Amino acid sequence: QVQLVESGGGLVQAGGSLRLSCVASVRIFSIFAMGWYRQAPGKQRELVAVITSGGSTDYANSVKGRFTISRDNAKNTVYLQMNSLKPEDTAVYYCNADRFGQISYWGQGTQVTVSS
Repeated sequence: QVQLVESGGGLVQAGGSLRLSCVASVRIFSIFAMGWYRQAPGKQRELVAVITSGGSTDYANSVKGRFTISRDNAKNTVYLQMNSLKPEDTAVYYCNADRFGQISYWGQGTQVTVSS
């Protein structure tokens, strides 16, 4: 069983920055793709950013140029650097570990609130 623990959420003004962290309980980055998802009230959960086991990254169009996903293999940690935050970025952010859609683990989520 893999446990994912997110941290780094909070309240920030529009235009500000936050860095989310996700620590995995075991070394999985070499075989799992790691992603950040978010879910705003009344909306479906959506993919924000993903980094594959090979290190490739991809982003939702709404965050391209503002968010950066990265990982530190030695620390079993994935990060999401969020810059130029907008009120529409307000959501609960979840860390996900996925292996070809067959095995998937989720963190408990961390709240990000961006005030205008």
